[in-house]
Amino acid sequence: VQLQACGGGLVQAGDSLRLSCTASRRTASANAMGWFRQTLGKEREFVSSVSWDGGTTNYADNVRGRFTVSREKGKSTAYLQMNSLKPDDTAVYYCAVSRFSYAGRDLTAYPYWGQGTLVTVSS
Repeated sequence: VQLQACGGGLVQAGDSLRLSCTASRRTASANAMGWFRQTLGKEREFVSSVSWDGGTTNYADNVRGRFTVSREKGKSTAYLQMNSLKPDDTAVYYCAVSRFSYAGRDLTAYPYWGQGTLVTVSS
């Protein structure tokens, strides 16, 4: 499974961005998808996840209420709408496909990863 994430860029604090991630294989439509982020020198951290049907979502505490993850049932594309961005949100954002239909923050549940897209939020 190959993943293509896009939508990153340079924005100011308070602005919004929408990331999208498309999996190459249609079978990914039956698997949960997740978003993670990483900054230089830090471990990759969980941001959000969405179940295979879009009905169950999870968020990290520091993005809950500002970010919204979504996908259409049966589709291999997931989105991450990021509002009220802060400089602390600056990172490379990665999308991933889980081996399960429902998944959360455990990185080991995601065997397939995209190449990452850079989000930079200036103050």
